[in-house]
Amino acid sequence: MSDLRVIAIDGPAGSGKSTVARGVADCLELSYLDTGAMYRAVACAALRRGVDLADAGAVVEVARTIDLELTRDTCSVDGVDATAEIRGPEVTGAVSVVAANPGVRTEMVARQRAWATERGGGVMEGRDIGSVVFPDATLKVYLTASAAVRAKRRAGEVGGQDVVAVGADIERRDAADSGREMSPLVEAPGAVVVDTSDLEINEVVDLVVGMLP
Repeated sequence: MSDLRVIAIDGPAGSGKSTVARGVADCLELSYLDTGAMYRAVACAALRRGVDLADAGAVVEVARTIDLELTRDTCSVDGVDATAEIRGPEVTGAVSVVAANPGVRTEMVARQRAWATERGGGVMEGRDIGSVVFPDATLKVYLTASAAVRAKRRAGEVGGQDVVAVGADIERRDAADSGREMSPLVEAPGAVVVDTSDLEINEVVDLVVGMLP
């Protein structure tokens, strides 16, 4: 897999991963994959099917059987559009439990590697791309930002929700993602850490593109 041209962009919620990854993909004319959306899609499918999220085996079965189609701007789950649904409060509240399931992560990592192999690489963003999915990525970047900035950004993204409430949810997600046993959110060895708190998106994109060998 090391011959693939993979740009891995990891980091916590609100750090700018999605926007930066899309910008980098555009600059380099590479495909783009939001791996976090894959876990949200599994959570969405489990909720639609009435699966108990505490039943690890049943959730893994959802991950294995889900018909998932992701494009740059849309998400289809089992043949039904879920673009808005996977960003809604119900899925957001469930995704950490689903993402902490080792069997789900094994299935999603396999799909992510297959996606990159089919395309000869791409820009992939998530929480474990540089640490687990592609530890030999061409470039590994870990984006971060202050808690206040991340909360403000995420509140704006989800339709002007209360910044304090969004901040509390981000703290919960950070703790869950960093504390899970399998593939926790970490700065991957060899990753370049970029604090985006005081940077414009185009500045971060230019910075990342400029790091490429």
